Amino acid sequence: MKKLVFSTLLVLQAILAFAQQPTGISGKVIDSKSNLPLQNVVATIQNTNLTQMTGADGKFVLTNVKVGSQLLLIKSNGYKEQLLPIEILANQVLDLGVVVLEEDIQTNEQQLSLVTITENDLGDDNSGSESTSGLLQASRDAYQQAAAFNWGGARFRIRGLDNEYGTTMINGVVMNKIYDGRPQWGNWGGLNDATRNQEFTMGSAPSDYTFGGILGTQEINTRASIYRPGTRISFSGTNTNYNWRAMGTHASGLDSKGWAYVVSAGRRWAQEAYFQGTDYSANSIFASVEKRFGKRHALNFTSIYAQNSRGKTSPNTDEVNNLKGYKYNSYWGWQNGEKRNSRDKDIEEPIMMLSHYWKITDKTNLTTNVAYQTGLIGNSRLDYQGANSPDPTYYKYLPSYFNNLGQDVNEADSKAKFLANGQIDWDAMYVANQNSKYPGRALYALYSDRTDDKQISASSYIFSTLSDHITLNAGGTFRKLKSHNYQKMLDLLGATYFSDVDLFYQGDAAQTDLNNPDRKIYVGDEYGYNYNLNANVFDAFTQFKFTYKKADFYLAQTFSKSEYQRDGLYRNGIYAYNSFGKSKKVSFENFGFKGGVTYKITGQHLLDFNGAYITKAPNMRNTFANARINNNITPDLGSERVASVDASYIIKTPKFKSRLTAFASKVQNATELSFFYAEGVGEDTDADQDAFISELLTGLDKKNFGLELGLEYQLTSTIKASAAASYGQYLYANNPSLKINDDAQASITNPQPVIDFGKAYLKNYRLPGMPQTAASVGLEYRDPHFWWIGANYNYLADSYLDISNITRTDNFVTGSDGLGFTGATPESVAKILKQEKFDEIYLLNATAGKSWRVNSTTFGIFATANNILDKIYKTGGFEQSRKANYPDAVADNANGTPSFGSKYFYGYGRTYFVNLFVNF
Repeated sequence: MKKLVFSTLLVLQAILAFAQQPTGISGKVIDSKSNLPLQNVVATIQNTNLTQMTGADGKFVLTNVKVGSQLLLIKSNGYKEQLLPIEILANQVLDLGVVVLEEDIQTNEQQLSLVTITENDLGDDNSGSESTSGLLQASRDAYQQAAAFNWGGARFRIRGLDNEYGTTMINGVVMNKIYDGRPQWGNWGGLNDATRNQEFTMGSAPSDYTFGGILGTQEINTRASIYRPGTRISFSGTNTNYNWRAMGTHASGLDSKGWAYVVSAGRRWAQEAYFQGTDYSANSIFASVEKRFGKRHALNFTSIYAQNSRGKTSPNTDEVNNLKGYKYNSYWGWQNGEKRNSRDKDIEEPIMMLSHYWKITDKTNLTTNVAYQTGLIGNSRLDYQGANSPDPTYYKYLPSYFNNLGQDVNEADSKAKFLANGQIDWDAMYVANQNSKYPGRALYALYSDRTDDKQISASSYIFSTLSDHITLNAGGTFRKLKSHNYQKMLDLLGATYFSDVDLFYQGDAAQTDLNNPDRKIYVGDEYGYNYNLNANVFDAFTQFKFTYKKADFYLAQTFSKSEYQRDGLYRNGIYAYNSFGKSKKVSFENFGFKGGVTYKITGQHLLDFNGAYITKAPNMRNTFANARINNNITPDLGSERVASVDASYIIKTPKFKSRLTAFASKVQNATELSFFYAEGVGEDTDADQDAFISELLTGLDKKNFGLELGLEYQLTSTIKASAAASYGQYLYANNPSLKINDDAQASITNPQPVIDFGKAYLKNYRLPGMPQTAASVGLEYRDPHFWWIGANYNYLADSYLDISNITRTDNFVTGSDGLGFTGATPESVAKILKQEKFDEIYLLNATAGKSWRVNSTTFGIFATANNILDKIYKTGGFEQSRKANYPDAVADNANGTPSFGSKYFYGYGRTYFVNLFVNF
């Protein structure tokens, strides 16, 4: 009886074991050229939480896969992803055998060739007029590819948003600057090979590393063990913002003792790049070392050094461009037979980062990072005292000035001189300094606006699979910044010293530092302004993701606290009692919520919805009314309120992929600061006198809405067609308050000389500096013998000039007597204040490449040609605010060529990029 019972139990156990045989899928992933197994390849059942990475043998196993039709995504950085339709049967493990991945050389090289306007910021303070294409280097979506590679040169911005509304991270450490909220991509420029491991989430979609903003999240991963082992050397030639580039990278892979390392170095240079006088020199070094301790712990140390020095190009009026051409640059001049640019931008901010990876359990991982970044950003320019402006485009040197005065002879003479030269006269400045009536004292000098930052960052985030359907992401970040801001004397141009006074003012007001009056400034000295900005920023988030058969959804929340303080190191003569020492601390507490749902109509058809509401602290740049010379806080300062929604219909099949998205966002209570010279402002609006003012725009609302479309269809095994389109309306949504801070009105009894101009009538003006309509169609051929060619045609439209805010106030039409100006009718005012719309842009681009494999070594060539038809087009610009009232503006435009017309930036004409590489 016992034997019978025992035998029966064994049979039942075997039956049950067979009945409960796992359902799943397995396979082995190899490289198409080498036939070697690939490690760290991600295998995912689409629209589920089921994900597995291949081991050293290239194998993966996914269990508990739902029965029925599924889509299996096989992807690895640097390879063409595979989307495989599969049929899962109950109680069976589907063995795919060998899955072959083909190296995606075209996309890899295209990413390496990505030259965005981010390295040609318009402003000296990283002012955000660049495109957001740098945020998209990790993406594969057809729309995002078009935005990055085809529209970026026209300063296209995703959803019309500035990149401060996105989050860029390296190993989970936020790289957005506390000062202005924007990433400084130059901090890792020239290290494309080392920073190619990236993840990108669009809009407010969930990220595993941070709550993020409404533009998207870019995560760069530099963990040494995830790099594909091997060595890569490349050499490139181009005619964009540099001419030559050399790079080399070696990754060891993970050895048997748990060590892995990656080293990379690059150099980019040009004696003169695309625009006149734009020299370029950049050197970059990267190293990452990882040590694993057993199966649960690993340490990784990353260091990045990217030094960059480049000459800037000037924005010019139509008058100047018509005389000298769109490549003209007023910032350079000849010296000793070489072109010397007076406006160099220097970036040198090395990053060191230590990361700890802890696999607490098979379902829970904790990553902790500590980072330190220091270094400098410098923007050089010419200074002058008691002498004429060295700027060759100074308005009194141009024909329009004499034209407006009716002086035909002087007009013809100035035109002839400008056409003959029109560049900075370095020799003349040396002569002027030698002939100074105060022996040794410089009339002209070259200085740098310097920012020397020291920032410590710490972050920790956890990823945990709580159940088959629920995952948790949570984390926190702390950043502490000390930012030293000052002028540094670079070159006295043959003189002995420079006087540290402001000759625009008299008496004590002329003193830069009353604690050290009448200083003599020598090369290397600090002068002009000198202060520290201190900041402490903390943020934390939690995020829950839920995955079910027909729907996935997520909920996330965040809290942040930002604290800023200015510490003046000079006692400025204008603000004698409000500039030296520490300001009051300014603190902001903010929160955010976001959520979304993906409804699976079928495994290939999805509906996706996302929404977010966030309050956002103003950045440091906008917190202090004029940080260079006083401790004043911007009046009516408050946190922004940001809301965003989007809805998408997505199709994913092995041959056809598409996404159609409708989006809308609104930013409320934003603050913007700008600085300029103006006439006709303040109490004496009829006076023909310049005033240097800081303009404070508060309570500003913006609204953006539109559509995005991306299509991709594999016509044959070798031919793929793609199309992308974007339509948006990006508008100012209200009439914000405008105040000016006029330093000339400052006194002991008036330490914050703010003049309230009331409302700035901006509502329904278009947000500037980006196309609001874009479209692209493309076709590419990939031959099985590893060569390819492709072309796309692009249309960009609805880009607008940046308007002057102060001319949209009542000050423009009302005199100091409170009466309206003669002739300032609604029709005439509307005509002169109409926002300029730029011409439509048509761009034809092409790519081609070929690779060869000889034994274990791959050789290749990749080339792109952009704007093949050599179209000349404006990418941005701004109205000058010098003529701030109606009579002055009319007089300046009377002869059709204003002295203070709008200034413009231009895109590249026909450009090329050719890259030769070898991988072994």
